Amino acid sequence: MRTLAIVPVKSFDSAKQRLAGALARGARESLAQAMFADVLGALRHARRVEAIAVVTAEPAAESLAGQDAIVLPDDRNAGQSDAAEIGIRYAVASRFDRVVLIPGDTPLLEPTELDDLLDRTAADGIAVAIVADRHGTGTNALVLCPPDALAPGFGENSLARHVARAEQADLKHRLEDAPSLAHDVDTPDDLVALSRSLDGGRGGAQCTRGALRQLERSGALDGAAFRTAGGAARE
Repeated sequence: MRTLAIVPVKSFDSAKQRLAGALARGARESLAQAMFADVLGALRHARRVEAIAVVTAEPAAESLAGQDAIVLPDDRNAGQSDAAEIGIRYAVASRFDRVVLIPGDTPLLEPTELDDLLDRTAADGIAVAIVADRHGTGTNALVLCPPDALAPGFGENSLARHVARAEQADLKHRLEDAPSLAHDVDTPDDLVALSRSLDGGRGGAQCTRGALRQLERSGALDGAAFRTAGGAARE
């Protein structure tokens, strides 16, 4: 089954606005770039992924994509759902059998876990597979077979929205467990949770590890904001 992985990527200089209380703009840019590099690295090692499409208007993302990924221009830069639709249209035109939509800020992604997810959904004839974020409300991966089976609707409470859309369209769907996709980074709490997971030894994410170490050494992490987030995460 021909599978296209689609990775929408915002401009790095405007990424992760909700981390502004913990990271300065340049630090947020460096972190977003590192996480995207780790996602690309994992996708390149996934056996069930035939091709990767990066949807972006960010020159640095194009450079990181290199020659082994397809770069699709995101001229509107209107958000993750619109960017995903650009990738879906490409997949349909190029006759891929299915797509997997992966955020660029899930650096713990494990290739073997993604392969297993794709194998079992194909074996069970699932048209829409939805992977939740660690909060159980967002969507950190969406497998669509065929690629245009469902219009993606990312954003707040997207998990319930994707389930509702699949039900309304009478599509065979299922919530899937993929722990390496649970961690995306939008808030200081998310950053603390990711850092703890990395400290625990889960996953490679070498670029993200390096970026966080550099931020800590340079003092770019706002200690007070980071500690506050950590305390909230522990409560």
